[in-house]
Amino acid sequence: MTRPSVLRAEQPVAPDHSVSLSGASSPRRRDLVFVVNPRGANGKTGKEWKKLLPYLRSRLGGDCNICESLTSGPSHAIDITREAIREGADAVIAVGGDGTLHEVVNGFFWAGKPVTNPSSKVANSTALGLIPLGTGSDFARVFGWKNDSHEAVERIARGLTCEIDVGVVHREGEELHYFINVADIHLSAKAGYYASRYKRFGNLCYVIGALRAFIGHHNKDMRIKVNGGEWETCTQVTALCIGNAKYFGGGMKITPNADPCSGNFEVVILQDFKWYDFILKMHRLYSGTHLSVNNVSSRRVHTIEVEEVSGSGNIYVQSDGEHLGFLPRKFCILPGAIKMIY
Repeated sequence: MTRPSVLRAEQPVAPDHSVSLSGASSPRRRDLVFVVNPRGANGKTGKEWKKLLPYLRSRLGGDCNICESLTSGPSHAIDITREAIREGADAVIAVGGDGTLHEVVNGFFWAGKPVTNPSSKVANSTALGLIPLGTGSDFARVFGWKNDSHEAVERIARGLTCEIDVGVVHREGEELHYFINVADIHLSAKAGYYASRYKRFGNLCYVIGALRAFIGHHNKDMRIKVNGGEWETCTQVTALCIGNAKYFGGGMKITPNADPCSGNFEVVILQDFKWYDFILKMHRLYSGTHLSVNNVSSRRVHTIEVEEVSGSGNIYVQSDGEHLGFLPRKFCILPGAIKMIY
């Protein structure tokens, strides 16, 4: 079934319209929960949020019930989101960067199933929103959004939504993990792991993380299974990226053909890259023109399993910039799993 692209409204809603985000047939006040990471972007998110709040209340307060929820530590946004959905919130809005958005997305699910409001007859009745005030804000780039908080409030006021896909990360014996942007393996994931330790330097953290990751790096042979088919061997893999969306690492267009409304991942594999290849070809990675480079391949998939041939157990895995551990992993896509305000 064809679903709307990110540029087409599925459910037009505005304060003066008669249809709400939850699909009600008559006007009512929308319940909006804003999940704020006050420590994001080295404390900048909290400061910007305080400045934005009076405008947000004046712009939305007449038509919406506004709930402000500040996170107190890792995974708190997940808990806030689950509670908000169970209590029937019309929308949960992540305020911060990709890390906050990642946690909010994971809050839409529990024990392998979508979280629901027990009294609602409509599945996925709660929408996801975003006010990008973080360090990277890579997912926002897919829609062409800038770190303009007033513009974000206007999007929320309009309430237009589209269905977006969500990725799922499996590992036997572990809880399922969800991602909305890009999951990646080996060098890029290791760089992301180190970059997370230097967020106080802003976007420079990605450069520092990459330099740290190159120390002692070795390309590795991996095996992949695509869409449940036969195992294939990929030799000397430098990085393997699974894109639900296009960008990671502070603006690098790593999976340039990925579309979060397509029902597919784009998988990009870089093989046998040396440190100087990144210096010479970095501009291609940011512009998204690297698919024509030797030793770079791309394919569209619904599922992909990845494991290391040698089984050393030290190949890094991350999703949306969050460290998940090490291979092996299986990645699947959930088409149209969340309704997003755009």
